[in-house]
Order: sequence, then structure tokens, then C-alpha cells
Amino acid sequence: MNSIWTESATLPHFEALYEDKKTDVLILGGGITGILCAYFLQKAGVDYILAEGREICSGITKNTTAKITAQHGLIYDKLLKSAGPLKAEMYLKANQRAVKKYFELCRDIGCDFEEKTSWIYSLNDRKKLEEEAEALYRMGADVRISDTTELPFAVAGAVGMEKQGQFHPLKFLGKLAEGLKIYENTFVKELKEHTAVTEKGNIHFKQLIVATHFPVDNKHGMYFLKMYQHRSYVIALKNAAPINGMYLDEAKGGMSFRGFEDYLLIGGGGHRTGKKGGNWQELRSFANKYYTDAEIKYFWAAQDCMSLDQIPYIGAYSPNMPGCYAASGYNKWGMTSSMAAAELLADMVLGKENPFAEVFNPSRSMLKPQLLVNGCESVKNLLTPSEKRCPHLGCALKWNGAEQSWDCPCHGSRFDKDGGLIDNPANGDLKP
Repeated sequence: MNSIWTESATLPHFEALYEDKKTDVLILGGGITGILCAYFLQKAGVDYILAEGREICSGITKNTTAKITAQHGLIYDKLLKSAGPLKAEMYLKANQRAVKKYFELCRDIGCDFEEKTSWIYSLNDRKKLEEEAEALYRMGADVRISDTTELPFAVAGAVGMEKQGQFHPLKFLGKLAEGLKIYENTFVKELKEHTAVTEKGNIHFKQLIVATHFPVDNKHGMYFLKMYQHRSYVIALKNAAPINGMYLDEAKGGMSFRGFEDYLLIGGGGHRTGKKGGNWQELRSFANKYYTDAEIKYFWAAQDCMSLDQIPYIGAYSPNMPGCYAASGYNKWGMTSSMAAAELLADMVLGKENPFAEVFNPSRSMLKPQLLVNGCESVKNLLTPSEKRCPHLGCALKWNGAEQSWDCPCHGSRFDKDGGLIDNPANGDLKP
């Protein structure tokens, strides 16, 4: 169940930490956000250490579909109404800037980067597309509506954004990581004041960036209420009709499409972690219907942190943790969100003002309908009798038959059949 990226790239490896260290900035997490943060801080001459509990890119990063786009579903019309024009434009510009930065960096890195048009299509609601296009026009974005797509089924239309991109994420990050100050297999067991405790040594820091997908400190920031996690599934088809653009259905539970070499990548089958969903079976049925001559060569799954308002949490971890920063809640748009996060957090570490800090502020209002859903889900699972309990906050675990794992419906921690930790926020294996 390895992704096509894992099977087609070789990453550099780094030694583990075996002694106490001091640094100005400690970065926790060796995925795309942590590596980009380390890259920007090194370019700025900042003293830093990146600590990764396993190996770099061994978590969520290796399972992305690797679309680089500022077009995050039909989000901009919603943001204009819910967050207002100023914050909607901040969000757009931050992601446009992130796309531009990828264009600059990928120019000198062999990572199969390709400029593409990103499309959001609808099967039956053209009005939504027109409203989204109008919202983007008002904010100065260059978009267009098409009546047809390259996909093998009819659509009501699609909104296209040109000059977006796609790439091989592990080839990109493998090259970027060369020469960075990284310690692998350095699991941080505990955070104390300005000290990270590991098995073989302590890391003393002045500032901290938590880039661990789901923030690991439960005592501050209320992230366990502000987010839930969502599973999604991908298949890579050989001998399928190629497509030139990147596509996503606007509907919840719709499909995602992109090409890579002579493969077609199809995503979908998603569900809240710990719940039931279509998983790979839904994708296999779809492929059998529309791509009868194709063969599934790879299949894998990803997990995403979902925020209350569809905007990531990037900035100060909590008012009670001065000098500590977080980046999470990317809502399935990890490529541009991680770049925006790295640039923003590097500015904060350096004491620079960032024009987009306000829209991503993790301490913004939590009064959103999703908060009630998250709270009810947690209470329900805390009260559910179960032999298997998540060590994070004690919720009842559910068996995921498709992936052979124990999953937490509250906050998304996952464990293999023997109790070994797969995904956080849990900080260790299940106890016997």
C-alpha cells in the first residue's frame, strides 16, 4: 500500500540525536511543512534543528496527490460571505504566492514539475461555479468557465484557474532536505518549558515550530476541538486515457484526478477518520465503469486535518505559549498551505510582519457549526464502551477493515492491528 511517490523516489537519511543540543529554533516534524520551514530558516541564517520521530516524509506527506493550486474547491464565494472581502483576498493571495514560490524552487529541482490548469467541476450545479467565478473575478483572479472537461462523464461545467502546477513531492523534498540540520528517529516524548525530551537527549530551544500534522500539545490551543481528521483514498491506473489538467468535483465525496507520467491518479472514497466510507472499493468500482482497460498499479490513503472554517491554523500556537508556533488544519490542500505556512512562520521567527498572518491566526473565533459536531463526536465516543481506547484523550477506537487499523473518530489517531502508532495526535502505541 505504498504511494506511487514512495515507490519512485529515494530520500536522504539523517542520523538520530544521541546527546543534548541547544538551538534557537526547534522544528518538530519532518514532513513538507517542517522541511520548508527548515529550508527558509537556513536561507535566513537562523540556528535551528529539525527533529523527526521516524524518517522524513514518512507520515502524511508521502500520500498526497501533490496538486499545487490556489483553487481549493469552491471556497472563495464562501469566504467572501463568511470571512469578508479582506480575509478572502488574504487567503487567495497567500496561496497564489505559495504557487509562485513552487514555480521558483522547482525550476532548479528535478521533481517532475508541470504547469497545469486546475479545474473544479460540478455534475449538476452550474450556478455554484458561476458564483465562484464571480467571487474570484472580484478579487482579481484570472479564471474561466468551461462547459466540458477531459473526464469520461458529462458535467454541468468547470471553473478553471491557469498557471497552477503538479509535481513529485518526494523528489522535491529529497533535494530540498540535502544539507539541512535534521535528526531522524528522534521522537519527542515530552515538551517542557523551552525543552524537548527525547530518548537519547534533550533539545533546548528558544522558539518552537510544531509541524507534526496535528499539534501534539493538548494543554494549549484547543486543537482537539478545532479539528477533526478525514481519510481519503487514491488509485494509480495504468493504460487509462490521459488527462492534461487537474480536476476536482465540487461535491462532498466527489472524485479528484491528475496525471503522472503514464498513470492516471484518481482520489475519492473519503470519510471522517473512524467512520465508514467508500475507500478503495468506491474507486475500483468507478475505474471498472469508466476505465475498463486500465489496471490499478498503486493504491494508498491520506489523512487530512480539517479546521472549523476551511482556513488552516498557522501562527502562534496559543497565547499561553510565547515563542511557539503551529501549522495545521490544511483541509486537503497541504501543498500550497505548507508553503504559505513555512513562509509565514519563518517571518514570525525572524520578527517580520507577514501580510497574511491575520487570516490564518490559530486563535481566531471558534464559534462555527463544526465545533458542535466535533464536540458531540468526542462526547459520544468517550462514552462508548470499548476495549480499545485511544491514549490521546481516551476515545473508543473503531476497526478499519479496509486498512486493517484501529482508528479514533474523535481526533484521528490511528494504530496498526498490533497497537503500533500510525498517525498522531496520540503520542505512543496502544497499551496492552
